[in-house]
Amino acid sequence: MEKQTLSFQAEVKQILHLVTHSLYSNKEIFLRELVSNASDACDKLRFEALNNAGLYEDAPNLDVRVSFDKAAKTITIRDNGIGLSAEEAVANLGTIARSGTREFMAKLEGDQKKDAQLIGQFGVGFYSGFIVADRITVESRRAGAKAEEGVRWSSDGSGDFEVETITKPTRGTDVILHLREGEEEFLSGWKLRSIISKYSDHISLPVLMQKEEWDPEKSEQIVKDEWAPINKAAALWTRSKSDITPEQYEEFYKQISYDTEAPLAYTHNRVEGRSEYTQLLYIPAKAPFDLWNRDKRGGVKLYVKRVFIMDDAEALMPVYLRFVKGVIDSADLPLNVSRELLQESRDVKAIREGSTKRVLSMLEGLANSEDEAERAKYAKFWKDFGSVLKEGVGEDHANQERLVKLFRFASTHADEGVSLADYVGRMKEGQEAIYYVTADTLAAAKNSPQLEIFRKKGIEVLLLTDRVDEWMLSHVYEFEGKPLQSVAKGAIDLGKLQDEAEKKQAEEAATAFKPVLDRLKEVLKDRAKDVRVTTRLVDSPACLVVEEGDISGHLARMLKQAGQSAPAQQPTLEVNAEHALVKRLDGSAHFDDLAHILFDQAVLAEGGHLEDPAAYVRRVNALLTA
Repeated sequence: MEKQTLSFQAEVKQILHLVTHSLYSNKEIFLRELVSNASDACDKLRFEALNNAGLYEDAPNLDVRVSFDKAAKTITIRDNGIGLSAEEAVANLGTIARSGTREFMAKLEGDQKKDAQLIGQFGVGFYSGFIVADRITVESRRAGAKAEEGVRWSSDGSGDFEVETITKPTRGTDVILHLREGEEEFLSGWKLRSIISKYSDHISLPVLMQKEEWDPEKSEQIVKDEWAPINKAAALWTRSKSDITPEQYEEFYKQISYDTEAPLAYTHNRVEGRSEYTQLLYIPAKAPFDLWNRDKRGGVKLYVKRVFIMDDAEALMPVYLRFVKGVIDSADLPLNVSRELLQESRDVKAIREGSTKRVLSMLEGLANSEDEAERAKYAKFWKDFGSVLKEGVGEDHANQERLVKLFRFASTHADEGVSLADYVGRMKEGQEAIYYVTADTLAAAKNSPQLEIFRKKGIEVLLLTDRVDEWMLSHVYEFEGKPLQSVAKGAIDLGKLQDEAEKKQAEEAATAFKPVLDRLKEVLKDRAKDVRVTTRLVDSPACLVVEEGDISGHLARMLKQAGQSAPAQQPTLEVNAEHALVKRLDGSAHFDDLAHILFDQAVLAEGGHLEDPAAYVRRVNALLTA
């Protein structure tokens, strides 16, 4: 191939502009990214060589080498991994075939601090070299290809790149950074060693640099032609826990997750028994941008006998724990395991079950800790990940009971952090059910008219406002023998909590009010299944309820918003016979209008939308001017 000049994909041009003009915090991240890419290239060679040992050629020992040239102002990151063909160089270095690019650019263009750490989070780590370089040259040859089938790729990051065929005797890739003015601090062996030790100590193959010695005549360090490892070259998870510092655990997490913050919690264990494996699992401190994408693969890397097999091995963790990051290294799985085999393997099932229980134990440790700081960590976790954890009650029946105990809610007694155990511990004497109400927002739930009788009697009600709550309630029916009961379904029977005088008063009101109820049923026959005197309202004139077994109005609205059809059903209108507006119905010349206004107000009070807002306005205006 003669030298060709090609243009970057449009998204790459935008990213390169942002990288060279906007990213400035923590510039040293470029070396972490490029060393990580080099390590991945060696892992890929090791994996492909399982079926073709000839790919090792005459160099079976894999390593990454970092060098610098003060005179030329270059840094070179060299690996003897899988390498690139000319076609792969154009495809991999000129385009971005990964989702999330738009979110990445939006973050960099927003008001928040421009952080170089973001570059790794979105899979565009190679381009981080342009943070410190005004030109990058890549020389590569794919393992197994002829020496004359090497490729040179070069770009100044302005929008175009050049590619040509070269002769390269050794396989693998050299990434050569031509440093821009002002970045000379990186032309230092001490500086490069400190960065590699900080970010890449866990990499399981040696990262080498040339030794240096002091020349007293020149008063400077002289680079020797002798290479020595900088990192421990032992995978972090294979080392003893007593040999690993909390800082090293945190740095490893940042490396594999591209997160800027330390993890909320982690667990490191060697499991022996029917399946033998090592797990190093982390719970992030904040939710990723794609948390709600259930099709996103998990964040756990799979190794077999320390050989990297695949990123994002979703079979190792249930979907509702997709936020968990980490590494699982199995001693039992075959090295040629595929995603299809993972789905069917009994060993993988055992690993998945064991890892799930370990994550839940971590969360239980935080939630039930006597240390206030640990409980605060769990409150932070729940705020970011609680809605996702709730998905587990329908997916993981074996752990449903453990999950429910981890759930936290708002209630009429507290705006957040109420567990079902807390609720049961505060139940009134004689109370037989756990009461809840669902709504779109916390404010709507707090102000729901269905709560009035409960508030009057001091009975706590859970306020459920997550979109997943309605689905969750279809799987969770009771807790510690106490049924969960919606305050907006069926006729409220407070049992022992309602005294005989109140029951008698309600019965008398229903009898005395029967003529008005009959007329309301006739006027609203196309909108309400039934009209009855309420036992749950104190201050409001009316409210809507559905019968037990019917879907709630909140769920019906959510289905409609999602473009799905909800089952056809009519609610029941409950009216407060003691309210002035309801009393005005009896003998009113505007009975029909008042009836419809009562119904429409009840729809609005529960967060619903009127089918005919203009008719409601006309009726209200007519009464105001009567």
